[in-house]
Amino acid sequence: MTKVKAIFKTDQGRIRQNNEDSGGTFVNQDGHCLAIVADGMGGHLAGDIASNMSVSHLQEMWEQSVGIESADQAEAWLRTHVLQVNQLVYDHSKTHVECEGMGTTIEAVISTGNFTSIAHVGDSRCYILNDAGFKQLTEDHTLVNELVRTGQITKEDAEHHPRKNWILRALGTEKDVKIDIKTIMFEEGDILLLCSDGLSNKVNEQEMVEVLQNKDSLEQKASTLISMAIENGGEDNITLIILEFADEIELGDAL
Repeated sequence: MTKVKAIFKTDQGRIRQNNEDSGGTFVNQDGHCLAIVADGMGGHLAGDIASNMSVSHLQEMWEQSVGIESADQAEAWLRTHVLQVNQLVYDHSKTHVECEGMGTTIEAVISTGNFTSIAHVGDSRCYILNDAGFKQLTEDHTLVNELVRTGQITKEDAEHHPRKNWILRALGTEKDVKIDIKTIMFEEGDILLLCSDGLSNKVNEQEMVEVLQNKDSLEQKASTLISMAIENGGEDNITLIILEFADEIELGDAL
C-alpha cells in the first residue's frame, strides 16, 4: 500500500499582528495520515483559540484512533469529531465573553494510501492535481460563491466583490453545522493542496500548478507558495499542506 508524504507550513503574513491559522499533519496508530488546515476568526486572539482548539482536539482523537480502513469509517470519524469540535468552540464562545462570535474554517483530510476522505466547512480549500488536471474539490461557503453558484454574479465579479470574505458557514458560530464530506481515490502521482484563503486569494490556480509540478522538494514548494502570497500583498495569514504519495510516510512541519 502506498503511503502519504506531507508538509505543513504557516506564516503570519505581512499585515496581521498574530496568526489565527492552525494546522498540521498527524499519524494514527494504524499509520494513516490526518491533515488539517483551520482559519480562525472572531476578533483579537479569539480566532487563534478557535482554530487551535479544533486542531488540538482532532489531533488528540486521531492519534488514539484505530481500525479506520474503509471510506465509510473515515467519513463517519470525520463527521463525529468535526461536530465535537463545533460544540467545543461554540460552548467556549458562550462561556468566555472575549471569545463571543469566534469560529474557524476547517479542512480535515484522512488519507490511508487507498483513498482520501475530506471534511470541509468555510472558505479554506482543498485542490487535487492529477492526470485530469487541477481541480478545487471543495465549495466555498461564502456569500459571494453563493451568488456565483446561483448565477447572480460572474466569477470575475466575485474577485472584487466588497463582501468577498463574508463566510456563511464556519465551525463554532452556531450550535449546529453542516459539514461537506466526500471521498476520492488518491492515486500514485496525485497531489493534494489544502490551504487557507490567505493563499488562494493571492496565488492563482495556474501559479499553484506551476509550483506543484516543479522538481523541488515538498518543503521548497510550500515555501515558494507562501513567499508568492506574501509578495502579492500578504494581508492575511497563510497556511497550507501539500500531500503526495511516497513509499513511506514522511511528515514535515515548517513553521
